[in-house]
Parts: sequence; structure tokens; C-alpha cells
Amino acid sequence: MAGITSYGAYVPWHRLKREDCVKAWGGFAIPGERAVAYYDEDSVTMAVEAARDCLAGVDPAIVDGLFFATTTSPYKEKQCSALMAVPLDLRRDIRTADLNTSLRAGTTAIALACDAIRAGSANSILVTAADMRLGAPAGMGEQQMGDAAAAILLGNKDVIAEVVETYAISDELSPTWRSADDQFVRSGEDRFVMDKAYSIHVPEAMAGLLKKAGLSPQDITKVVLDPPGDARRHGKAITDVGFDPAQAQDPYGLFLNVGITGCAMAPMMLVAALEEAKPGDKILFAGSGNGADAFILQVTDAITKLGERRGIKHNIPSKQVMANYNDYLRWREIVPQEAARRPDKQHIRVPAVWRERKELLGLWGIKCRKCGTPQYDNGASTTGPIRVCAVCGAQDDFDDYNFAGRKATVFSYTQDNLAAVVDPPASVVLVEFEGGGRAFFDMTDRDPNAVELGMPVEMTFRKLQYDRGLTNYFWKARPIR
Repeated sequence: MAGITSYGAYVPWHRLKREDCVKAWGGFAIPGERAVAYYDEDSVTMAVEAARDCLAGVDPAIVDGLFFATTTSPYKEKQCSALMAVPLDLRRDIRTADLNTSLRAGTTAIALACDAIRAGSANSILVTAADMRLGAPAGMGEQQMGDAAAAILLGNKDVIAEVVETYAISDELSPTWRSADDQFVRSGEDRFVMDKAYSIHVPEAMAGLLKKAGLSPQDITKVVLDPPGDARRHGKAITDVGFDPAQAQDPYGLFLNVGITGCAMAPMMLVAALEEAKPGDKILFAGSGNGADAFILQVTDAITKLGERRGIKHNIPSKQVMANYNDYLRWREIVPQEAARRPDKQHIRVPAVWRERKELLGLWGIKCRKCGTPQYDNGASTTGPIRVCAVCGAQDDFDDYNFAGRKATVFSYTQDNLAAVVDPPASVVLVEFEGGGRAFFDMTDRDPNAVELGMPVEMTFRKLQYDRGLTNYFWKARPIR
């Protein structure tokens, strides 16, 4: 049996009211708001967040592969999934792969993972999908698109939704595209795009899947289908195959609160459906883009034993509405700004990052075997790794100790209004971890006026520095969402 064994999702804390785009440029506003990744987030950090949600209560050692789907990779030449495996504490001997450029990269990654498990080349594969596409200012895409991520763990044990059948079609048509030099997504004429792509590919894939599986529309409990910007087209694609509109997983709660999230949209809708699914339900799940992928899922009794996830239903209400549209322009670097009059930061040292990848990307420290004191060194020390326990003085007698999943509280903090940061002030906190250990971190996703001593925080994987085409990642503290 091959199928889904866990799921997770991530939606950024910040939301932009769509009416603020109209106040800046004119036109008319779509109702609701869209999720906006903070200036220190990208598709990699969002995918890591979704994957951590998915792996809650799961031993990462069971994962045999990590697939990362995105159309907005921070790199044109560098495998992000290999980078992500370190903060996720995955084994070294796993298969990693990035799937790029297609809006159905997320569903394609799920299909490839399922094939690998059925073939016996892997027992468990983690699929992540994340996007933060840009629509040009004053266009409808700017309002419609949102930033978010989803993660699906597939395996052959403890399956909560078996993959019963799959089907795919491919077609050459350019409804939306972005060349290697484009900053913003381009799109063809709306009616042509809908008539010749979505409205043909999606019904064809769903009908082909039902025929292959020997099922009728009445056999399906829920139809999960990524939407275009036009709600009518989504509904028509479903009824054209013979489904009742009541069978559809409503995409517009997600659209109104988050936006269309690129190749993460279909997996996110699947997560939302699984949050409400019951044993015995049959789910038809599909994603589109230069064709379509479609799946029949059979929900099992194991879904009742899966622990709580943040998923969609807990991420959406956890938010901060942005004060103004200009912040969005600054965070996405759409408008240039005067650089801070401060000395340039040191260049990223590739050998040092590689040498300290476990400590920096994995947030691993040490714990004294004699007195049990945890300690963390963020790599800034010029004297090398910690060799002496700060409490009992024991030398070179430590076990590895991971701080990433531990909650903490603010022991001390400062707000630096002169630091060269995109969204001042720079909030720097000394945190005290649950179970022991203190360390300095930047604080993110915070209201500077609400930071206080004793505030509960959790660790989150974020961008730290961009230098000569390289992105430096590290961990930051944030108020618990």
C-alpha cells in the first residue's frame, strides 16, 4: 500500500488587504487579503516550516527522500532540497530532488514519490511545495497571488489516505509563464487561457481517472481541485465531469484569506480536505499546469490517530494585517531604497558555512554528559567549538543536542533602530530554552511594541543574508503562533 501518512502546511503571518493595492494603483479590489512572506522568508524557508509541521511526532529517520516543488526557487543552479534536509534533520543517505517551473510541480512530485514507494525504491518520501510568485504592480495577479507552502509525507506504513489510482495528461500551451529574466508572472488573454487550458485539461484528467479506476462521480466523497482566479471556471470544471457542486472542496476560503499559491495550491487544498476527512471517504485530487495530474485517495482508519497539525485551519487565523502597501514593495524589493549608511557585512564564507552546517542550519548544540547542561555556539566564536562545560568544567564530554524544536522564553532583548534591516527596528533577543541553554537570535514576525521579558517564543528557519548570489540561512525566534 502506498499513500499519505502525514501532512502539514505553512501560511506567513503577514497579510495584505487587497484594497490597499487598489488605493495605490486604482482599479477594483478583489475581496479579502493575501498572505505575504516576510522579508526574511522565501520558498525554501516556507517549505521547511510546512515540512516541520508535517513531521510533528514523526521520526525523521524513516524518511528516504525529500522532493521540493516550486516555481520560485532562490537558485537556478543549486539543489534546495539538499539544503532543506539539514534543518529537517533527515538522514544523509536519502534521495533529494527539486521540481521547478511548473504550476503542477507539487502534484507531479506527489506522483513521483508514490511511484518510487510502489516500486520499492523507498519506504517514505517527504514532498514539499512552496511558492511566492510576483504579479506586476497594478495587475490582478498582484492581488490574486499569495505566499504559502504545503508538505505531504508518503509511505507504505500507517497510511491515512491510500493512493488508489493516478492519471496524468500533458499539453503544450502557455497560459502563464515567466522567463529566466522575468521578475513578474506573465499571462495570456483570460478567455483563451481558460477555454483552451484549465477548462479542457482538468475535466479531461478527472474523467480519465474515473474511467481508469472504474468509478463514477457518485462514488467520490470530495473533489479537491486547485482553482483559477475565476470561480465560475472551477465550478464548471467539476460539473462538466458529472460531480455535484456540493462534492467540491471549497477553494475560495483559502483564496480569500491567502491567495492562489502557485504549485502549493493543490497540495494545500488537499491538506484542508484531509483535516476534515473521515475513514472511508474517497477523495479525487487534481492539480493543473501544462496539463493535469489526478489521484483517487481512499481515507483509512489511521487518520483518526494522526496527531494535531497546524495545517490550514490553524495557520489562517494566525495573522498580522500589514499597515500599508509600501511594506510589501520594500519586502519584495520591487522599489529601490537608499542603503543604510553602515559598513558592509562580511562576505558569506562558503567553507565556514559548510563546516558549521550542522550547528547553523540544524541548530544543533551540545549537552554535558556529567551535569546535563545544554550549550549552543552559533559559529561566531573564533576559538572553535565548545570543548568545556560552562557549569561543571568537564572537557570534551558531550552529546549532540538539538534546539530547533524546543520552546523558549525571552530572557533579555533590545530594539536597534539604527541597524541595517529591511523592517526596522532590529529586534535581538537572548532566549532561554526549555530544558536549559541560552543564545542570541534575531526576532521575526513580531510587533516590536509587544516584545517583553518572559515572552514565549519558538524557533523558525529564515534567511539571514544575501551575498553574491548566495543566501545564508539561520534560525530566528518568533512569538509562538
